[in-house]
Amino acid sequence: MVVFACTLVAAARMACAQQVDFAVGGSTVWSPQNTTAAVGFIPPAMRGGVYPSATLQYLSSRKLGLNAEIAFRDKRAIYNGFQPYRPFLYDVNAVYATRFADHISGDFMAGVGGQTVLFYNEFGNCTLTSGGCITHLNSTHLLFHAGAGVRYYFWRNFFARPEAHWYYVVNNTQFHSNNLFRVGVSVGHTWGR
Repeated sequence: MVVFACTLVAAARMACAQQVDFAVGGSTVWSPQNTTAAVGFIPPAMRGGVYPSATLQYLSSRKLGLNAEIAFRDKRAIYNGFQPYRPFLYDVNAVYATRFADHISGDFMAGVGGQTVLFYNEFGNCTLTSGGCITHLNSTHLLFHAGAGVRYYFWRNFFARPEAHWYYVVNNTQFHSNNLFRVGVSVGHTWGR
């Protein structure tokens, strides 16, 4: 019984030193575009659009933790003027957080994830043996991610965080560049601060 009580007290003490954050936000993306290519089909750059995002972050008492996030384009974009598509970006990161002032802190993260692009076919590919109509194809690639954000706690445990993200998408043949940048703002809440 004494061992159980000591374990419970130790767990409660550790739980007080932990922090969990949840945030939602909006952002946009930008990637370089080739302006000098002399081929007939030039893959487009991934640019523009509104990307809603959600982030869940866990920090230990040592300012280190884990972060998981997803961002996706809210509306379909047009690929090279004819093909509707929608990209999704998702990643898991190691995070280092530091406090700059009473209400200001920074998050620095790096990790891995994936990019999935759905290409929509408006007419479908219907066969009786497949069980229905296929209206999209997808392309998924591994990505490496690095990002940073500055939190401002504007009221109690609620914060606003301007943020910037860099993605390196491996073998991203659908778009002109493997490099992708995302900038935006998230609003969230911290538990255990």
